[in-house]
Amino acid sequence: MDVGRLSLNQATVQHLSVAQAADLCVRHEIPAIGLWRGPVAEVGLAAAAATVRAAGLHVSSLCRGGFFTHADADARAAALTDNRAAIAEAAEVEADTLILVSGGLVPGSRDIGLARRMIADAIGDLVPEAQRLGVRLSVEALHPMFCADRCVISRLGEAVDLALQFPADAVGVVVDTYHVWWDCALAADLARAGGRIASYQLCDWVLPLPQDTLLGRGHIGDGCIDFGPISAMVAAAGYAGYAEVEIFNQEIWDAPPDDTAATIRQRFAAM
Repeated sequence: MDVGRLSLNQATVQHLSVAQAADLCVRHEIPAIGLWRGPVAEVGLAAAAATVRAAGLHVSSLCRGGFFTHADADARAAALTDNRAAIAEAAEVEADTLILVSGGLVPGSRDIGLARRMIADAIGDLVPEAQRLGVRLSVEALHPMFCADRCVISRLGEAVDLALQFPADAVGVVVDTYHVWWDCALAADLARAGGRIASYQLCDWVLPLPQDTLLGRGHIGDGCIDFGPISAMVAAAGYAGYAEVEIFNQEIWDAPPDDTAATIRQRFAAM
């Protein structure tokens, strides 16, 4: 794949500050970065935005908003307030999109339909603010093993169905290979997504899975995923933006960041 489309998601080098991650991208000729709200807050929004601009980097995404599924009305209101803040942050750093991890089951409830309705209602409440600030929200489907606690949107098709309820400029979807590679309906859902794809994220599914399954991601080529066909389908659906490498893996976090960045760039170019 053309390295001119490569983005380094900050979670892959999570111990680095915004400035350190930006410097890493410049050293390894990675043209874009996916920022996370925590490290941005640590240095301040204005400073983070100035840092990435000074480095000449494009911001492919800001992670993350979402987590809408609360039993308590005050908690739901607080989540909407936080998401409106995230929208403003995404506008300030000029991110292509704000990633939404929508939330798991409502605490104390097994009603998955209730959780999904809460998510749709919350996104509907946020759309006017997103449109006002020119920020596109991206609904991310997570692998079903995260359904109970992180995201009841478990298939790309569900994310597409949700996004299609709202204007295309306001709500799109994330295609994350780690979460969707297994889905037998992926080809049909990518074709149906059309112009709704707002983010494409890459990492591999490695075995054996660690005890903390959240950290079971690896470098491209180290696991089970056949990236070529998925990338071709994403392109055929009309997506021509940046592709972020987003890896949650303790060994990779502990590795020298320059080694990680060099591996990412080499593997990406060879896809």
